[in-house]
Amino acid sequence: MKRTIAALCLAALVLSVPVRALDVAAPSAVLMEKTTGTVLFAKDEHAPREPASVTKIMTLLLTMEAIDSGALSYDDVVTGSAHASSMGGSQIWLKEGEKMTVRDLLKAVCVVSGNDAAVALGEQLAGSEDAFVERMNQRAQELGMLDTHFVNATGLPAAGHLTSAYDIALMSRELIRNHPDIRQFTTIWMDSLRDGESMLVNTNKLIRFYDGATGLKTGSTDAAGYCLSATAERGGMELIAVVLKGKTSDERFADARALLDYGFASWALVTVTPDEALAPLPVVLGERSAVQPVLTKDNTLLLEKSAVAGLQKELILPDAVDAPVAEGDRLGELRVSDASGNAVAVLPVLAGESVAHVTWGQMLRRVLLTAFCAE
Repeated sequence: MKRTIAALCLAALVLSVPVRALDVAAPSAVLMEKTTGTVLFAKDEHAPREPASVTKIMTLLLTMEAIDSGALSYDDVVTGSAHASSMGGSQIWLKEGEKMTVRDLLKAVCVVSGNDAAVALGEQLAGSEDAFVERMNQRAQELGMLDTHFVNATGLPAAGHLTSAYDIALMSRELIRNHPDIRQFTTIWMDSLRDGESMLVNTNKLIRFYDGATGLKTGSTDAAGYCLSATAERGGMELIAVVLKGKTSDERFADARALLDYGFASWALVTVTPDEALAPLPVVLGERSAVQPVLTKDNTLLLEKSAVAGLQKELILPDAVDAPVAEGDRLGELRVSDASGNAVAVLPVLAGESVAHVTWGQMLRRVLLTAFCAE
């Protein structure tokens, strides 16, 4: 409970970033920082909209979760079904009965947005596309994607298939934060399948033309307009820019560039630590005489670049603590402020180990040992 409260205190400070005005043409857009999940820009971010092939981020997420859990392997061979081969729109012309590895199907989804490849992956994982879509919606709920309802694994037009810019940022963050291996596919500009017979060129132009681009997924239909979830990393900070219902392909890329440029120009991730190593803290009536304080692992802050240089830190710890002490108990805090003294964050300082209360027998032995040594 103490850890939870501490984390919430930190989140309240870090996530309450004022969203700046920014000129974005698309009707819905979001800029989110990956590590903290902080929204740096939002425009009609919860409006339900058709996502087109940006839907496939959830297809990729479920596939990568299966791979990382050991339920699926990159080298597993998938046999194309009649249903998968019947998909229209963007495709790799997967034939019924054709065999292709999970690795190649992932490549096809990430690079050319293959609808047939996405359905083949879904069928491999869940047995049918309908069953896979149930998993997609369940995972969306688990991620807090409250604006989302999926109808298929591809994003092809379907009544009721809707999500929002904010929800797309949530699932994009989950994918790139917990499954970074997806980059081996999302950063490909040109490649091939079928021993070079089928050429692939990435639909995401930012992969070639934007410094630090790491992905992630394009999408477009007449109804959805031009959509994009673009990710890029510079200086150890990765950003997610989501654009929905752009009027043209060029407009969506221009909007994503503007969002990413703003984020990289204005913000930085800073790992905060005390100026000196934390010394053991005396424990009164403990089995051991001291406990080692440790800083919470959530000590990376997202700050405006103008505030980074003048950060001030104040360590607040008691002279001693009473036993018993449980690992993770809050012992004190590290207060972080900017050059003007305004609070930036309060980082909890926790007990790095447990120290039980001394027993009566241990107390007696201590008294006798003290008396003996005194003589």
